[in-house]
Formats: sequence, C-alpha cells, structure tokens
Amino acid sequence: MPTSNAKPGESNSTQSADQQAAAQRDPSTLFGGRGSLASRIELGKVARATVPRAELAVCKIEKRDPIALLEASNAGRVPELIPVRYGRMLANPFAFYRGAAQLMAFDLSKLPRSGIVVQLGGDAHLANFGLFASPERRILFGPNDFDETLPGPFDWDVRRLAASFVIAARERGFTVRDQRSVVRRLCETFRLRMAEFSRMDTLDVWYYQFKATSMLAIADSAEERRKELAVIDKARLQSSRSVMSHATEMVNGNLRIREARPLVYHIPLENKRERKQYDDMIRRFFADYRLTLPDDRRALFDRYELVDVAIRVVGIGSVGTRCYEALFMADGICPLFLQLKEARASVLEGYLPPSRYPNHGQRVVNGQRLLQSASDIFLGWSKMHHTGNDFYVRQLRDMKGAFDFTSFDVEDLGEYAVSCGIALAHSMAKAADPALISGYMGKGSAFDDAIERFALAYAEQNEADWAALSAAVKAGRIQADSHG
Repeated sequence: MPTSNAKPGESNSTQSADQQAAAQRDPSTLFGGRGSLASRIELGKVARATVPRAELAVCKIEKRDPIALLEASNAGRVPELIPVRYGRMLANPFAFYRGAAQLMAFDLSKLPRSGIVVQLGGDAHLANFGLFASPERRILFGPNDFDETLPGPFDWDVRRLAASFVIAARERGFTVRDQRSVVRRLCETFRLRMAEFSRMDTLDVWYYQFKATSMLAIADSAEERRKELAVIDKARLQSSRSVMSHATEMVNGNLRIREARPLVYHIPLENKRERKQYDDMIRRFFADYRLTLPDDRRALFDRYELVDVAIRVVGIGSVGTRCYEALFMADGICPLFLQLKEARASVLEGYLPPSRYPNHGQRVVNGQRLLQSASDIFLGWSKMHHTGNDFYVRQLRDMKGAFDFTSFDVEDLGEYAVSCGIALAHSMAKAADPALISGYMGKGSAFDDAIERFALAYAEQNEADWAALSAAVKAGRIQADSHG
C-alpha cells in the first residue's frame, strides 16, 4: 500500500492499484453508483488511515531553484514573449503565483496527498473563477480556466485555491487573523457543500448551476450586492457584437481586427505565396476544429465565414504560448469572435500520469465540459499542422466577467471565498464521487484546519519565490519586460 511519501504519480488511497491507475487516466471510474452512499462515505474515511487529514497541512518545501523551474516551463514558448511573462509576474506576489503553477505542482508532488482522484482544474486560484454564460444565456459563476486540467488528488486544487486567498489577503494588508478567517470560510463552504452534493440525486448534481443571482443572495450588504450586480450587468453586455465595436476597423475596404501592439497584431506576410500558405493553414485548422463540434453546432458554425485572424498576448502564466483571435461574419453583419489558445502538456503531467488524449486541446475541452455546469457552445479543439501545436477554441469574451478582488475588504473577500467554495465543490461533485471526498473530509474541522495551515505557510513560500525572481532580474540572470 502506498505511503504518504509516494513518488510523483503514485496515489495514496485504500483502493487497489488497478483502481488507482484507472482513476488517474479517467476519474469518472470513481463516480458514484458503485456501492451505497454509506459505503462510499466509509471508503473516504478509510483513506484517512493512509494519509491523515492533518498531513495535508505539511508544507516542508524541499530545497529547489525556483528560477530553474520557471525557466524549464518556458520550453516551447515564443522566446520574445518570455520577458513579458516575467515582467507581469514581478508585479506582486499574487501575479507571481498566477504564473507559477509549474512551481506549485512540483512542490505538491513532494508532499502528502489524499490519493482520492478527481478531474482537477489544475490551476485553481481565485482569479481563475468568474462569470460565464450557459447556452440558455444564464450568467453562471465557477472555474473558467482549464489549461492545466488533469486527473489528480482532489486536495491539490483545494490547496492551490486556499493559498491564493491568503496571498490576495496579504496583498490587501489584511491581518493574519483575517487571512485565517477568509480561508476558513472557503474550506468550511467546500466541505459542507460537498456533503450536500453527496446526498443529492446524481442527476440533480449534474444539472446544478451556481447562478450569478445566487452570489447576490450571499452578499451581506446592499453595497456589496450593488458592486456584484455591476459586474454581472457588465458581463451580460459582453458579446461578439460588443467586441466588434472597438476591436475591428476597415482597412482598404476590408473588415480587420484592430491592432494594439505589442498585444494584438497580425503576422507579417511578405508575398502572395506566404499569404496562401498561411490561409491554407488556418482553413485546415478550422476544418479540423469543425469536426470536434456536435452536429447541431456544426450547422451553426457553417453559417459563418472567416474574415480575419490576429495574434493576441494573454494572461500571465499563458504569456509566451500561442494565442490567436479569429473574426467570423454571418450575413455580413453578424460577428463571431473565437479565441484559439495553445494547449500544452499540463504542468501536472510531470508529476501525475499523462493525459489520455492525443491532443492537449481535447484534454482541455473535455476537462472543461466535465467540470463546468455549462460550457461554451463553440468549445472545440484542433492542431496547427505546420508546427504540431495543439489548440482549443472558444468564444472570446462571451458574457464573461471577473471580480476585482484588489478592491475587496475582508468581508468582500470572505463572501467571494464562499462563492468559490461552492463552485469548486460542485465541479468535483459533478466530475467524481462527492461521497468519497466528503467521507475523507468528515463532518468536523480537521480538514479545514489542515488546509488553513498549509495555505498560510505556502503564502510565505510564494513570497520568498517572488523575491527570488526579483533578485534574478536585478542580477541579470533573466530578463523582464514590465511594459508588456
């Protein structure tokens, strides 16, 4: 039986080796329906004997070179954008944390883990939760970044999310007591909601949606509800049509995506031959992408004609990966903006079994569909055949919204932690067996205590790593561009 000192990729649980291996490849093998609710809860309790909940508090990070690990994660990125990535990470410890998923994956792989396998989001920090639209045009709240999704121990996402709240609270200058309070609200909400999901009808869990209006109900004050409603209303207005009004222009009588260098620009093409090669590559990409859509979505997609494609530099951790935006039109007046985002191997794959999908875009898309309560109707994947790079495709800014946690007071951050706790619990309950997870966490505060201690300790480690990056830039070891 594995111990709490399992090697990367091993699983600490009481299940058989065959079950563990199958779950790492596909966490749906651990979903409910195999045994009674009570027996599955008991199985979760039994897993505590292998890795007690208190061991999840352990944050003894082995000596490692954070800069070397960050440099290793640059493999395959666009070289000229790597300084932009570092420049954005230097802004503050939270910005560093957003770009250092690889570093935390390395650290978690060396620490005790629950061994209860779920489909992880893989980068569950608080800025990777937000508003998005269901196909019925309801505004929902939940995780919205799945670049690193992969089956793995459920506690990895919980610990990454909890640490992000402590880091954000430190950025706001909150006391340690307040930092603890925010994390406690997150952990308690996650644990109690998981217990509720374990008792619900399986189909009801699958159909459950955490609506933006439910966030308003959580708000403790009229002022907080006003601020949240403003974000929700802004998200409701986001659409391809609203993007078109400021992101396009007429060039020589043709509609084009407006450039905003160095973040949005077109690939320079020297002659007609290069133009034809580029056009052929893009059209083959979308022909392959089309085949990943369900038949009804293909019929919708076929009504649009490709007009223009440009490069877009996005995010912090994603800087240096290839990203495009494409403009389509229907009837000459109806716009559709799609984002093409490079999908590389998950940062978790160095420490857990690799993806079972041949295309990393497919890995991202299937992970998103499994974890979100509703997903973008144009979600699909493809490959740039001339380079071999995998991509996934989604709508650009379609009724999406984010909350500015940099302006939150303690109560605001605590309420946001509650929302994230509900959303994360539902993602895992939908994708795996909530009874197994709930049985491991239990009814008391032991799990909450452990995650709180870990989050506080890892926030300290993150700040030290951020300082190491700053020192590396000052010493000239790496280059950073703060203007990107």
